[in-house]
Amino acid sequence: MENEKVKMYVSIGNQQIYPHKYASPWEYEVEMSKEFLPVFEEIFRQMDRLEFRNFLRAHLPYVPYHYDKNNHEVDMKTMKLYALIHEFSDEGTKRFIEGLPLFRPAEITR
Repeated sequence: MENEKVKMYVSIGNQQIYPHKYASPWEYEVEMSKEFLPVFEEIFRQMDRLEFRNFLRAHLPYVPYHYDKNNHEVDMKTMKLYALIHEFSDEGTKRFIEGLPLFRPAEITR
């Protein structure tokens, strides 16, 4: 029963995925097999490391943030998260995500 689907609750703001609806505030409900849980967790870990590097870089006023590679990588990780959520969510959530400016399915599949 490893491919059995379970409901999980994703918070992009908190960079967490929760097994229980009332564990903490969340933004998206997904239904997926548990084998995809490490994918979400790894992307959140990568984003955390990148955001810490961005914090350190923010103290260097001569490097504008829009030229910072780490800033672009955070955007790519965010787009991957939305693609995963899109894959495992209901139709209403899919339509909402498709309307977001960061959701570009053609670029994510590269």
